[in-house]
Amino acid sequence: MAAAAHAAEHGQRVGIVDDNAALGGQIWRGQSEPAASKWAERLSSSGVTVLCGRVFQQPEPCTLLAEGEDILHELRYEKLILATGACERFLPFPGWTLPNVMGAGGLQAMVKSGLPIQGKRVVVAGTGPLLLAVAAYLHKRGAEIPIICEQASWSRLARFSMALLGHPGKIVQGLQLKRELASARFSANSWPVAASGEGRVEKVTISQTGKIETFSCDYLACGFHLVPNIDLPLLLGCQVQNGSVRVDDFQRTTVTHVFCAGEPTGIGGVELSLVEGEIAGLTAAGRIAEASSFFGRRGKLRRFARSLDRTFRLRPELNSLPAPETIVCRCEDVRYSRLREHKSWRAAKLQTRCGMGPCQGRICGPAAQFLFKWNPDSVRPPIFPVRVESMAGLSAPANLELTTGGRE
Repeated sequence: MAAAAHAAEHGQRVGIVDDNAALGGQIWRGQSEPAASKWAERLSSSGVTVLCGRVFQQPEPCTLLAEGEDILHELRYEKLILATGACERFLPFPGWTLPNVMGAGGLQAMVKSGLPIQGKRVVVAGTGPLLLAVAAYLHKRGAEIPIICEQASWSRLARFSMALLGHPGKIVQGLQLKRELASARFSANSWPVAASGEGRVEKVTISQTGKIETFSCDYLACGFHLVPNIDLPLLLGCQVQNGSVRVDDFQRTTVTHVFCAGEPTGIGGVELSLVEGEIAGLTAAGRIAEASSFFGRRGKLRRFARSLDRTFRLRPELNSLPAPETIVCRCEDVRYSRLREHKSWRAAKLQTRCGMGPCQGRICGPAAQFLFKWNPDSVRPPIFPVRVESMAGLSAPANLELTTGGRE
């Protein structure tokens, strides 16, 4: 949104393709928060075209295919800004496939979409600042939060609190969350080791500094920080370094006329994402001097992002969470014991079909990367599951209208 607004305000013809029906990603989801409203108003007044669709293929240079609800879009561009966000990282443990064991952000999204949570008992566990934000959101809507389990140590959290001194706005946010969650117990050095129940999760067993305690619950909201969504940048040929898209000072990738902003360049939160989007949009519009004026603020936010990464880096003890019979790949029912027999992601895929189901490795891939130190070695289109007629459109590009339309 920030990139599109800046580019359009400086004379560019701009379109946004978003895979959600409402702009704002997982943070805003089209809600009327002040920051979201500000950018939505700028987009509207600058004449940005908005399409709902999911990009899944690049049939030729400077052309993308996106699947809408009932239409296939062919999108031609001169410059492209990628802002593909991030997804939650899940780590398998006994019982994690039970109904109502959900990603922390996933449960929040479902509640925003209408899932009733009032009176429900929700254990929140994993790592990262998302846990507190989700717990506060659920509590505000009537959920009971018996405990928030953070795998990071108290010493790491203490060092992180010192890093907040240079970010007074984040201190205010933290104090507000603390007030909202005054009734919830917060436990560092803690993580789930098992979930159990008949038909759905009913109890969660937590390791707290080596001691085991069990909590009854209706939901377990569990997420181990975030992983950049880099499938589309990889498909376009952008270089990736340490799991993030490599960009220069002006958010340009290694592919000519392709920019990248936000979480794909490194997990840093909404403020850093917005600044990177502003830089990318201004640069794409040829406003180099104006883009460089944001470097100082971006540098400060990137230093905070590095502190975030150090604080919430996964501890090695989490490698021992899965039991031999624990399912790692939920789509193909591949168990941990079968994966241990292999030496690489490719070998595991060939022999077990791990990562070859509907989610295309988005759940088991980051888990396997942490558990086995495997890295995916290729990205192949379509990068999302699509309809058969959309695949058929790949062989008949002449039947597609340029820019925004196509045949059903």
